[in-house]
Amino acid sequence: MQPSTSRVADWIFPHRGAEHGPVVLTQRRVYILPTGQGLLFAITIALLLIGSINYNLSLGYVLTFLLAGLGVVAMLHTWRNLARIALRPGRVSPVYAGEHAVFAITLENHAAFDRIAIGATADASPGAYADIAAQGAASIRITLPTARRGWLPLGRFRVFTTFPLGLFRAWSNVELDERCLVYPQPEAGDPPLPRATAVAGDSGGHGRGAEDFAGLREYHPGDSPRHVAWKAYARGDQLLTKQFGGRAGSEVWLDWNQVSAGFGVEQRLARLTRWVLMAEADGAAYGLRLPGLEIPPAVGTGHREACLQALALYDPKGAR
Repeated sequence: MQPSTSRVADWIFPHRGAEHGPVVLTQRRVYILPTGQGLLFAITIALLLIGSINYNLSLGYVLTFLLAGLGVVAMLHTWRNLARIALRPGRVSPVYAGEHAVFAITLENHAAFDRIAIGATADASPGAYADIAAQGAASIRITLPTARRGWLPLGRFRVFTTFPLGLFRAWSNVELDERCLVYPQPEAGDPPLPRATAVAGDSGGHGRGAEDFAGLREYHPGDSPRHVAWKAYARGDQLLTKQFGGRAGSEVWLDWNQVSAGFGVEQRLARLTRWVLMAEADGAAYGLRLPGLEIPPAVGTGHREACLQALALYDPKGAR
């Protein structure tokens, strides 16, 4: 059952649904309330006012109204620090189930003053902060845990600020049309790849075999350790994987039906995900067969991502 506080919050701040394009935090979308320190500040002002009235203290009146004016100015600046900021969805890289998805959000400030300590948080995410220069932009990242494969939407998150004095908290609820593709979690270990089949003809030297060194590429999880450029890594470079070129005379089919029939759907997808990573690391031309879908053999990062996406979005009900 939904908690009563959540029902009240949804009634006061109803869901707008995912919004496309830039979202501008107009005056009607920015809310503001005192923080705990703000309430304590207000109580202190009230006590000062009562004391000044009881003892007829002129300087007490001066201090009371000076602090009250400071609080009003702080409230205005807190609201002004958040209002009229524009938010755009950024690029989201796919992750494997069990990892954290990182959603990049671009904050644009079209005003002539800086925006300081702008925060963003989601229900399952710690807060992240950024400063935005006048007429500039900044990026903020929200991380969410992943448990299942498929599309993970960012959902509704909160943009907030307590600048400058922390007496008030201004916030706005936003739901951008942004999502992350979650690949199946690869099976642990190195299960043997299916047997390769010979291919007639010549690949023309554009395939990736194991004959001639052809360069380096960025390391991907699952790459074979024997192909990692350890010398380059020892020199302080990033982790890279060696690529080899040559004649590719065989191809590997990663077939749904080649996985043990005793495996469940998710176990089969985990095995196929591991096979895709292993075949790509070994430089073998490989294809993928799923019920209702076949991806022809190929090599390269684009082919690997296409296979992983097919595994991530596989629907056993739709394949029947």
